[in-house]
Amino acid sequence: MREIVLDAWAFAVFVVVGIGLGAVIGFVLAKWAQRLQQGADMKASDKIRGDAQREAEHILREARVSARSEVLKLREECEHELKDRRREQSNVERRLAQREESLDKRADALAEKTGNLERQEKDIAALKERLGNREAELQKSIEKQIDELQRISGLDRESACNMLLEKLQNEVRNEAGLMVRNIVEEARNRAETEARNILTYAIQRYASDCTYERTTATIPLPSDELKGRIIGREGRNIRALETATGVSILIDDTPEAVVISCFDPIRKEVARRLMERLIADGRIHPTRIEELTKKISKELDEEVSAAGEAAVLEVGLHGVPQPLIKLIGRLKHRYSFSQNVLQHSLECAHFMGLIAAELGLDVQKAKRIGLFHDIGKAVDHEIEGPHAQIGADLLRKYNEAKDVVAAVAAHHGEVEATSPYDILISACDTLSASRPGARSETTELYLKRLEQLEEIANSFPGVENCFALQAGREVRVAVIPEKISEGEAQIMARDICQRIEKEMTYPGQIKVTVIRETRSVDYAK
Repeated sequence: MREIVLDAWAFAVFVVVGIGLGAVIGFVLAKWAQRLQQGADMKASDKIRGDAQREAEHILREARVSARSEVLKLREECEHELKDRRREQSNVERRLAQREESLDKRADALAEKTGNLERQEKDIAALKERLGNREAELQKSIEKQIDELQRISGLDRESACNMLLEKLQNEVRNEAGLMVRNIVEEARNRAETEARNILTYAIQRYASDCTYERTTATIPLPSDELKGRIIGREGRNIRALETATGVSILIDDTPEAVVISCFDPIRKEVARRLMERLIADGRIHPTRIEELTKKISKELDEEVSAAGEAAVLEVGLHGVPQPLIKLIGRLKHRYSFSQNVLQHSLECAHFMGLIAAELGLDVQKAKRIGLFHDIGKAVDHEIEGPHAQIGADLLRKYNEAKDVVAAVAAHHGEVEATSPYDILISACDTLSASRPGARSETTELYLKRLEQLEEIANSFPGVENCFALQAGREVRVAVIPEKISEGEAQIMARDICQRIEKEMTYPGQIKVTVIRETRSVDYAK
C-alpha cells in the first residue's frame, strides 16, 4: 500500500514535472516562433519599404518630367498670347493715331466753317439792317399812298376792304358754281348715257304687270244678320275668332262688311279665309272655328312653301335653304304701298340679273341679292329694326355669302355701300318701286309731299316762284336773275337736293331744276 501511495505520488510528481516542462518548452517555442515571425515581418516590411521608395522615386521622376513639359507648354502659350497682345496693341495704337489725325483735320475744317459762319452772320445782320430800313421806308410810302387813296375815293380802309372782299367772294363763288356745274353736267351726261343704255336694255327684256292690291282685308257679307252670328252669344264667336287667328275683327256701321286688321300678313290671310269659309258654311261656333283655323293654317303653310319654291325656280337660284324659301313665300302676302313684295323682289332679281350681265358681274349673285333684298319684311312685324338690317341678319344666320349680306344691308343707304352690288340693288329697288302704278299712296300724303317740296324750295333767298310737277317727281325753281348768278343757281340746286334728301321720305328720285333767265322787254310805239 505504501508502495502504491509512493507510486501515485511519484506519478503525480512526474505529471506535474511533465506539465511544467511542457509549459516551459511551449513558452520557449512560442518565443522562438514569435522571433521568427518578427524577423519575417521585418524582412517583408523592408521589402515593401524598398518597393514603395523605388515607386515613389519613379513617380517623382515622372512628375518632374511632366511638370517640366507643362511649364514649357505654358511658357509657349504665354509667349504666343503676349505676341498677340503686342500685335493688337500696335493695331490699336495705329488706329488711334489715324483717328487723332482725322480729328485734327475735322477740327481744322470746323474752325474754318465757324469762321465762315461768323462772316455770314455779320453779312446777314447788315442785310437785316438794310431790309429793316427799306421796309420802314416802304411802309411810310404805303401809308402815304393809302391816305391819298382814301382822300381821293372818300372811303376809309375798312369799307374799302369789305368792298374788295365782297367782290372777290362773288367772283369766286360764281367761278366755283360754273366749275361745279360743268363738272357735274359732264359726269351726269356720261353716267346718264351709260345708265340709260343699260337700264333701257334691261327694261326692254323684262316687263311685268302692275296690279293694285287691297291694303285692308274687308270681308263682304250676304246680309247684316251675319254680323250677329259672327259676334255670337255674349261675343263668344268673335272672341274665339280673334284668339285662334291673332287678329282684330272690326264690326262697325259699314253695311254688309267686316274688316280684319293685323300687322302679320299671314295671320290676316288665315283670318280672311276662315271668315269666308265660315260665311259660306253657315256654321259659326268656337269648335268649328278651331278646326278650320288649323286646316287653313296648314294649307297656307304649304302655299307659302310652294310660292317660295316657285320664286326661287323662276329666278334660277340653287342651294337656297328651306327656311329662306319659306320666308320668301311669306312675302306673297306682304304689301308695301299696295305693291306686292314678292312680285317686287322677283322684278328686282330679274333687273339685277340683266344689268349684272351687261356690267360683267356675277349674274347668279346679283339675282340672289335681288330676290333676298326685302326678305326682312317677312318678319319685320316680329323683330324690331329696319327690314334691311333684319334681312341681313337672317341671311347671315343661314350662311349666305358676305357680298349678298352686305348688299341687302345697304340697299336703303343705312349702311355705306362697299361694292357694285350694293349700288346696283338700290337702283333696281328704286326702278321697280317708282314705275307708274307700281305703288299707290293716299291723296293726303301726296298733297303733303307736294307742299313740303314747294316749302323747301321757297325757303332759299332769291327764289321768285317754285312749282312741283310730275306728281312730285320734279321741282322747278325760278330765281331772280339780279340776285342769283349762274354759278349760284347751280349751288342752289345742290342745296335744295340735300335739303330734300335730309327732310323728306319719298319713293324713287326727285329732279330739281333751277331756272334763271333775263328778259329784255320794250314797246314799239
